[in-house]
Amino acid sequence: MRGASGGGEGFVGASSVSNNISLPNEGTSPRGTDNAECSETSSDRSNSESIKPEECAMPSSIFDKKISIKKKLRLLSRMAILKDDGTVEVDIPTNAEAASLDLSSNDYCNEAFSGEPLASSDFQHRPPMQIVMLIVGTRGDVQPFIAIGKRLQIYGHRVRLATHANFKDFVVTAGLEFYPLGGDPKLLAGYMVKNKGFLPATPSEIPIQRKEIKEIIFSLLPACKDPDTDTGAPFNVNAIIANPAAYGHVHVAEALKVPIHIIFTMPWTPTCEFPHPFSRVKQPAGYRLSYQIVDSFVWLGIRDIINDLRKRKLKLRPVTYLSSAHAYSNDIPHAYIWSPYLVPKPKDWGPKIDVVGFCFLDLASNYKPPEPLLKWLESGEKPIYIGFGSLPIPEPDKLTRIIVEALEITGQRGIINKGWGGLGNLEEPKEFVYVIDNIPHDWLFLQCKAVVHHGGAGTTAASLKAACPTTIVPFFGDQFFWGNMVHARGLGAPPVPVEQLQLHLLVDAIKFMMDPKVKERAVELAKAIESEDGVDGAVKAFLKHLPQPRSLEKPQPAPPSSTFMQPFLLPVKRCFGIAT
Repeated sequence: MRGASGGGEGFVGASSVSNNISLPNEGTSPRGTDNAECSETSSDRSNSESIKPEECAMPSSIFDKKISIKKKLRLLSRMAILKDDGTVEVDIPTNAEAASLDLSSNDYCNEAFSGEPLASSDFQHRPPMQIVMLIVGTRGDVQPFIAIGKRLQIYGHRVRLATHANFKDFVVTAGLEFYPLGGDPKLLAGYMVKNKGFLPATPSEIPIQRKEIKEIIFSLLPACKDPDTDTGAPFNVNAIIANPAAYGHVHVAEALKVPIHIIFTMPWTPTCEFPHPFSRVKQPAGYRLSYQIVDSFVWLGIRDIINDLRKRKLKLRPVTYLSSAHAYSNDIPHAYIWSPYLVPKPKDWGPKIDVVGFCFLDLASNYKPPEPLLKWLESGEKPIYIGFGSLPIPEPDKLTRIIVEALEITGQRGIINKGWGGLGNLEEPKEFVYVIDNIPHDWLFLQCKAVVHHGGAGTTAASLKAACPTTIVPFFGDQFFWGNMVHARGLGAPPVPVEQLQLHLLVDAIKFMMDPKVKERAVELAKAIESEDGVDGAVKAFLKHLPQPRSLEKPQPAPPSSTFMQPFLLPVKRCFGIAT
């Protein structure tokens, strides 16, 4: 979805709606109505099944137990539309006020929290734990968690990193235990590029994505409790760290009765300051609402898979989103691994949400560059790096020609990274172009004067740490978000979606990055990032939010009777102004 992984380049859930109820598609969306007030922003859409005007004006009706699931889906369809390219556009009535969509002034939304001090005095005394990290995505998503896992080991904990089989060597070589999760990251990356996110642009895409997501979800429980697949060593998880793309993590934590901490490279917690990275939102009043809308769309696509997991494997009751509970709770701590100097922590994020800094894995210290590359680097000025990581490129030869011509026009030397997309197949050798396979960014970017890349969170962090002016060519998801944030800080040219990239736009971007003022700003931010330790911040955030050891616990009054999942709906209900 468009917003702007992890992406991260991270992957999120599938989308299809069962029970013969479809979410709206562009051109076929049942969003219009005869009432002018309800159709003010949707006059071009027809509606074969009318909705009462008062229902249109009441987003909170979605959570009214007296309203049927079918009607709730229709109400949801009035606020969001699935575009032909797989993105979601969030639209709210023009007469809606931000206050009606956010929390009240004396509640969570409008309080400014700085977070608790990340004191480490008690961390060293915490008994050793067995921690599993459930990470779905590409290499760029996995890499920061390797750094976090290694730091947890230093604190005396046993760490298992569960991710796709493609990354086994990467994980094991770093010294962490590995467990395979389902899903093929290359297949998922191709799907995400084609659909600009996790929602399919065409019905034919649904079975592909659902198959991959089901494999991931059903591999989560074994990753938490099964013996090592190579050594047979037993494993009994005491705590879970996960990224949101590992849908099912919360349900597994519920079944195993262990704490869970969400760590991610892009914003996943509702805020009034910017919309969900996978959404298009016209009105700032709808920024916070966009998070619930996106989460609703995802849930409607995977609810049957989740409930199948709960019933068959976890022995738990099924749950619903629109009538009971599904969404994340304020009680689940989140840590976001980006620099607050680039994107400060929103003022409406509570004390259990931390922005800890970028998490870097040192790969440069053990890297020995090939001699031909060193000679090429020494033969001229610093080059511009251009590469798009582990993302498939629809027309790699055409894009390669654009890159080479842009370098030639601007008089720059360039390094082209082949990646998974197959870039760099030159029609004839060029002295000013060097083609590489994967090389550690923390070494390579220090050799470059500027960087053009896809906008994955990890690559963005590496280019900014290296003080490189950065232009982002986003493919999907949070890459648009990072492109916008980098440009807003004056660190690079405006982001250009890969399908819109033309020769003159790349030439303009290169010229923008060559401005000395852009370099000055990049150097200033790099110095700030250098002062951070995001890995240590992530580890301390995880440890400080764990339940207190029993010997340190203070007596607490007995909690009111409720199901495990009921608190998860609380922030969603509050967002819609529902009394609790």
